[in-house]
Amino acid sequence: MKNPTVLALFGAVVLLQGCGTGLRPIAKNRDDRYEAKVDNDATVKLRGGDEAVKGMKLPWVDWGNYYGASDASRGIAPGEGPLAQPSIGVNGALLDLEIERVELVKFNLFDNNGTYANYVMKNDGPALKFWPEMRLPKDNPNYDAVGGDGQQVCKGDLIRKRTITGICNDIYNPLMGSSNQLFARNVEFETTFPELSQSALTRNRHGDRLSLLQPDPQVISRRLFTRHQDHPEQCGQGFGAAAPAQSNCDYQKAPFFNVLAAFWIQWMTHDWFSHLEEGHNDAPYESVGCETERVNNVVRPLTPEEVQRLGCRPGDRVDRGYVAQSTPPGTFTSGGKQYLERAPKTMRNTNSAWWDASQIYGYDDVSVKRVKRDPADPAKLLLVPLPGKTAAAGLYLPVLSPSDPKNPEWAGQEATAFPDNWTIGLSFLTNVFVREHNAFVEEFRKQAAGSPDADSGLRNPSAPGRVIRYRDVTNDELYDAARLVVSAEIAKIHTVEWTPQLLYDEPLYIGMNGNWNGLIGGGAPELTKILHDIAGNFRNSKDPRLANGAYSVFESGPGIVGTGSDAPGWDISDPKKVNGGVNHFGSPFNFPEEFVSVYRLHPLVPDLIEYRDLKGDPNKIVAKLPVVNTFQAKATDAMHSRGLANWGLSMGRQRLGLLTLRNYPMFLQNLKLPRLDSSTQQIDVAALDLLRDREHGVPRFNEFRRQYGLRQLTSFDDFVDQRTTPGSPERLEQEDRVKTMREIYGQHVCDSSKQITDAQRDQNGSPINDCLGKPNGTLIDNIEDVDLVVGFLAEPVRPHGFAISETQFVVFILNASRRLFSDRFLTSGFRPEFYTTLGLNWVKNNGPGDPQMEKGMPNGHQQPVSPFKRVLLRAIPELKAELDPVVNAFDPWARSRGQYYCLDWTPRPGAESDDAFQPGSPKTCPQ
Repeated sequence: MKNPTVLALFGAVVLLQGCGTGLRPIAKNRDDRYEAKVDNDATVKLRGGDEAVKGMKLPWVDWGNYYGASDASRGIAPGEGPLAQPSIGVNGALLDLEIERVELVKFNLFDNNGTYANYVMKNDGPALKFWPEMRLPKDNPNYDAVGGDGQQVCKGDLIRKRTITGICNDIYNPLMGSSNQLFARNVEFETTFPELSQSALTRNRHGDRLSLLQPDPQVISRRLFTRHQDHPEQCGQGFGAAAPAQSNCDYQKAPFFNVLAAFWIQWMTHDWFSHLEEGHNDAPYESVGCETERVNNVVRPLTPEEVQRLGCRPGDRVDRGYVAQSTPPGTFTSGGKQYLERAPKTMRNTNSAWWDASQIYGYDDVSVKRVKRDPADPAKLLLVPLPGKTAAAGLYLPVLSPSDPKNPEWAGQEATAFPDNWTIGLSFLTNVFVREHNAFVEEFRKQAAGSPDADSGLRNPSAPGRVIRYRDVTNDELYDAARLVVSAEIAKIHTVEWTPQLLYDEPLYIGMNGNWNGLIGGGAPELTKILHDIAGNFRNSKDPRLANGAYSVFESGPGIVGTGSDAPGWDISDPKKVNGGVNHFGSPFNFPEEFVSVYRLHPLVPDLIEYRDLKGDPNKIVAKLPVVNTFQAKATDAMHSRGLANWGLSMGRQRLGLLTLRNYPMFLQNLKLPRLDSSTQQIDVAALDLLRDREHGVPRFNEFRRQYGLRQLTSFDDFVDQRTTPGSPERLEQEDRVKTMREIYGQHVCDSSKQITDAQRDQNGSPINDCLGKPNGTLIDNIEDVDLVVGFLAEPVRPHGFAISETQFVVFILNASRRLFSDRFLTSGFRPEFYTTLGLNWVKNNGPGDPQMEKGMPNGHQQPVSPFKRVLLRAIPELKAELDPVVNAFDPWARSRGQYYCLDWTPRPGAESDDAFQPGSPKTCPQ
């Protein structure tokens, strides 16, 4: 099945070139984008039959309805040949996704650092590779080392490892992606901060209906986010029952994703971004709502009785987010159109933006002081026996010491670079990967002892001709190599394991593995070389259409990781070769604010963890422990008292929550934070999610979709899946949500003379106006005002196996690829000179030695034992019996995967008596 997917790759190139093939070319203008909607009935029918044709009338993407893109009911793609219906469907989906990515690269890169005007105005702007704004400033301690006032080029020790702050990942743009750089944007600057009403289109779109507290965040939280409880006394607002044995909190569960996956993404975001400074926001404190509600389409203050009925808290206060720039941005004109040079406000990413495991190793001069290295072997990170126990009982992270930089609420937590919002999941994952770091060091030491004079593969760019033998590798060099290995493993796990379980279908399995290993899978070295060479030529083109779009298409053949690492004459002393594999697509890399927003995934977390004991019966739930009781120092106590293996078993078996409305953790709506300067010292995190998005200037849901090239919605009724059975519980719940959204966000009499966007046109090719296709003067829904997180949780239609919405996913399409394309250590620096030979093979093979293959053909694919599964087996070998039948460590460990992307909740052999499957007889996945 792999080689036929190259047909999709070349199809995308045909579309990119706009050849006269009858196929739709890549859009030339923002308002003529693909929208993942095929405008040819015959093409859609070929790819997905009548069911797919029916879906063309809906606003949701077409490819989710294609043959082979679902479960066995829509065909099984592998092994049926390139002309079989499932193969045609899967290849069609891959083609649609590649077109989306090319158009996103073309239309959705907006840098806040002063580079945007050149990006727009210069003829070769989108092909730019060097930016004076990405130079180190004079107050940086490495200013002179990179060239000072002259041309800045990183060299020596600055390029052979991941630096603490993230500088010098790009040799010629040393500041890019480092800590304290401005968040980028993926949407036009003019559409950000709609509450400010700074443009005519924004005023036409929203009128005077928006503010930071309008509609009221806590009212939205209580009416649209709260989990229904059949027995509220057993849940205790997420804190459990007074008698712990009686605790139970209801939540809507995803059948194919486990709680470990929920904590994984929290751990990832700790690596990628933060708006905080050492766990703090800025003063002054501000309200989080519980002040007003719309009644009969009129906003009025809440009465005390309504406050009590809703369960919200008018006294909640929270410190505001930091703002880096709030002065009016400059403007420039190009092609007769005026543009903003940056967003009206900007914020800083206080973390490094690279996939560099900075949550473990540090991202600035303060965080690195919390990182403990082992004094007995400084190449290792420090792990210690538990109090009162010997090393035989297991080694764990030490606790923060009195001299470590920390906030009072962090006292008693494990020592790690990013200690804020510490949970049992973060404790588990950090302990596991610190053990992995040390396991690599131990294996390297073992090889050094056996062959001390053998070439380690490592090289020093300051003395490139000197072979560095195993015996020559210093503690610091080995520590830095281990960090590279662990960082790359984490990136690989997220790309080929976490994401394919989050997006559980064949197109995404192929696509994500293609990002790492290539669509052709590494089994055709000659074709791989040809495609790398072609891509390299495109990367150096002055034509931005080719330098960006065609390059990204051709590199999807051999895969992003390792791009440029096999260039002829590669030489660590030649910065052009060392840096030669990166591509920023004309705009400096950092995460955009919109990426942060779509990772607001709190509904994944249950209120209670179903705790199990590995030494007893793993099928039995021993206790239900409130998640909130495993925060901060309590996480450390829980880890020490119960151990890694039991927490792995518990989080690995339990299903996480569906990302949908009315499924938010109750404990997060009632979180107690004594540090807050408020009368309640509590915060509703659901309301805070809405407030932060508004503070960060994220467009509301409908314009957000248009900006990313997705089709708009025209009323709240679009949030009802018309394919569901009228009167069914599912349909009734969707209709009730729509009724509530209409009450909260309201309606208005539309004015067809008001154009509301220039990012999209209606289906007739006309400008979109305030009436959204309805007659002038019609009373229409305020669909334009819906907050992003409300909208994407409300989406009723998703491609098969998607735990997230298509709106969230489109942000991922762009940024998941960019963070690989832009990282030198995952492209042209993915070599033994940096990783050591052992380290490079460790990442490629998912551990030491040769690759290990999974039994059978899961979902029709022969595949290696997944990287996270092998990491867990090395770190916690006592989990072997539990993990042996597991294919993906983020799939609930007791679930049968069945046949071809089955989503049913069915026990695997040996787990039939698991309490999670009782009572009742679950559906059976076809075997």
